[in-house]
Amino acid sequence: MGVIDFILALLQDMALAAIPAAGFALVFNVPQRALPYCALLGAIGHGSRMAMMTAGVNIEWSTFIASILVGSIGIQWSRWYLAHPKVFTVAAVIPMFPGISAYTAMISAVKLSHFGYTEELMIQLLTNFLKASFIVGALSIGLSIPGLWLYRKRPRV
Repeated sequence: MGVIDFILALLQDMALAAIPAAGFALVFNVPQRALPYCALLGAIGHGSRMAMMTAGVNIEWSTFIASILVGSIGIQWSRWYLAHPKVFTVAAVIPMFPGISAYTAMISAVKLSHFGYTEELMIQLLTNFLKASFIVGALSIGLSIPGLWLYRKRPRV
């Protein structure tokens, strides 16, 4: 893959990730002035994950690092625009959720129930279920780490 092909694929990935990020921001009633930032942050997160995966990092660690990046940028933007960080970050990580892995695990479970136990179906079910679980865990932990780092010196009361 050439550099130009990678950049074009990255731009396409980022543009396609910005659409659901903005859509979910609308579903979550984000203020209209924050919609472009949600879309941009979704594109940054998904694009950084794609770049890391292209470099050879597995999807779980790529998702973890990308969600830390999204959380850090969201906290900075929340300070600049006087909004809660979740306004920017929650909709931005939605495009990174593991829909295909979760769907494949669910279909495998249905096939197991319908056709009976086979080793191949069980391996497919467990592999996809664990992959989806680790990605969701990486998203939630990675999104919360910047807040824990940056707000650790604030008093609790």
